[in-house]
Amino acid sequence: MKPLAGNVTRTKRRNPYFQGDVSDHFDGRVFFNPGGRPPAGFADLLRWQLGGERTPWPASWPSPFPSARPDARVAGDELRVTMVGHSTVLIQFAGLNMLTDPVWSERVSPFSFAGPKRVNEPGIAFDDLPPIDLVLLSHNHYDHMDAATLKKLRAGHDPLVVTPLGNDAILDAAAPSLRVVARDWGETLAVTDRVTIHVEPAHHWSARGAADRRMALWGGFVVEAPAGKLYFAGDTGFHGGSIYRRLGQKHGGFRLAVLPIGAYAPRWFMEPHHQDPDEAAEGMLLCKAAWAVGCHWGTFPLTNEPIEEPRDRLWRALEARNIGRECFRPMLPGEVWDVPAP
Repeated sequence: MKPLAGNVTRTKRRNPYFQGDVSDHFDGRVFFNPGGRPPAGFADLLRWQLGGERTPWPASWPSPFPSARPDARVAGDELRVTMVGHSTVLIQFAGLNMLTDPVWSERVSPFSFAGPKRVNEPGIAFDDLPPIDLVLLSHNHYDHMDAATLKKLRAGHDPLVVTPLGNDAILDAAAPSLRVVARDWGETLAVTDRVTIHVEPAHHWSARGAADRRMALWGGFVVEAPAGKLYFAGDTGFHGGSIYRRLGQKHGGFRLAVLPIGAYAPRWFMEPHHQDPDEAAEGMLLCKAAWAVGCHWGTFPLTNEPIEEPRDRLWRALEARNIGRECFRPMLPGEVWDVPAP
């Protein structure tokens, strides 16, 4: 360590969330994307925020779909998806009800009075949720890990939360008594004798504040179930398609993939960690998904692109690849889809 003036020594902050062995994506203190890029620094953040290129979103952009009232369960080979908003999706299969990155709060921010504010109501009123058995929590950014929602889920549903390493420590403090299982990339969890969850890589990063960057892991999930294999990518950059290609080979394809399509502009800043719609369409092919849902768009104003652009660009990307629009749906809050069998 380099001595500083006054014989003060600069020390790196200890990781408060996870202590473990060095691996191909953990250096003993922080996690990283193998062969990838770390998040941009403060100077680049200022350059983006002060660049003046953001397209304003409307204060209100109501969904054309009414608030959904899901059935309590679906059975057999049924697979039903209901969009709540942003990356929050209700997936019903094999008698189980699963939420991805649940957020019902009005803002995605450490503050209740400031930060990105939703422009449409959740596609399911919280009190209309069916019994929630499982939560897949991809990482700790505020638009994915919402402590207020997780506390309400704990009180009303007591679901099992599956998340990558280190996020369990955050949740222990933010939502005490929540049932949480943390896993590393490549590890699995048998939820029932018929349903297994795999935690898989994503090309992203994590932080709850300025001093804990990359101290908890991020990831995606593969769910093996009687209804087929499901893939929820979480937040991810395309990274040359390497993750999609590897998962397609490992798992042999998917009945359904839930893939992010928004929060990608400007590309010079967002490209390493947020894929764009064209990359999402390519990812669907590379991971061998029969059907796909587009998420992470149209609810919270996070980046520079216009509110409808992710959908429009996805449709163009599908047309260029001869993929029907019915195969990859950029779903809106309240929209329900009974996913066909492959």
